[in-house]
Amino acid sequence: MSTSALRCRLTRAAFDTPTPSVCHQWLSRRTFSTSPSTSSKIGSSPLVIPPGVNLRIYSPPPPKYFTRVLPERTVTVEGPLGQVTIPIPHFLNINQTAPPEGSDIKSSKASVSVKDPKVRQQRKMWGTVRALLANNILGVTEGHAALVRFVGVGYRAIIQDGGGRFNKGKKVVNLKLGYSHPVLLPVPEGVTASAPVPTRLLLEGINKESVNSFAAEIRRWRVPEPYKGKGLFVNDETIKMKAKKIK
Repeated sequence: MSTSALRCRLTRAAFDTPTPSVCHQWLSRRTFSTSPSTSSKIGSSPLVIPPGVNLRIYSPPPPKYFTRVLPERTVTVEGPLGQVTIPIPHFLNINQTAPPEGSDIKSSKASVSVKDPKVRQQRKMWGTVRALLANNILGVTEGHAALVRFVGVGYRAIIQDGGGRFNKGKKVVNLKLGYSHPVLLPVPEGVTASAPVPTRLLLEGINKESVNSFAAEIRRWRVPEPYKGKGLFVNDETIKMKAKKIK
């Protein structure tokens, strides 16, 4: 056999031999943990709807023309303190069950399900929507609160009426945080702010996202520092102290 023929056969054999892909090589490696992965059961756990709370689902009409993105539905949770509306994807279903007749139980239940639990996107939104609905049910019945603690010399908060073009008729939080100027933050709609003492700021509302977002915006002006322990702390937030730098 000539050298050229042998070289041709070796080249052809090299092309015919299947080469493992990068994904196959990654899957064949030993994993860090040997325990099997388990999915969360938050989405499948039922929701308890107390008496006086209504859960309404609005489905938009189907589009006239073909589209790959279906319109989202909305869920309105209405209770004694108000109502909250959140959008939900089209692949989620909410089934409500009324309490049995003649029983002492007055609260109804609702369960959240998805069309295909094997799809990753649907599994992710399954637990997320269930958690949002639970927060909204608690918000329209009892409400949500966030307490901002002011730790530092001269740090305090004052609630006053807003002025000017944009804040007229609104409540404004006046923060004294050691700057050369006061920090004025308008209270967002749906959130109530009060200062029982100058070093405590209480935020209340039915929407947990709005309350915590406003608390985070206030905290951003004085993030707690680990050397003197000064700053703005939200709820039970703590910080690990560090040793002072001695030259």
